[in-house]
Amino acid sequence: MTLPHPLPEALVELIAQRFKIIGEPMRIRLLDQLREGEASVQELADATGASQQNVSKHLGVLHGAGIVGRRKDGNRVLYAIADESVLELCEGVCGGVQRQLAELNELLDGVAR
Repeated sequence: MTLPHPLPEALVELIAQRFKIIGEPMRIRLLDQLREGEASVQELADATGASQQNVSKHLGVLHGAGIVGRRKDGNRVLYAIADESVLELCEGVCGGVQRQLAELNELLDGVAR
């Protein structure tokens, strides 16, 4: 799909909202954990070291945005990534950060010599 140029204002607002939602460090940690598959709030709390209340709050935001889905399994609720494009976005950003760090390390190595 090709995006129109210039981007319509309504689309700009939606894109900015998506970045705002995933721009929270705890939400990135939760998404990273969910890359391994479904998990409950308790499992995610244990994996991230956060409280169940904090994890639930962030999962609620991610769920409301359609980034994660949830399903009932007996008395547990399991969360999973519903929008795989968020992982592609994170991988792209991570690759950019790695390139930037490599360039900075090269500069520092050159100064140290």
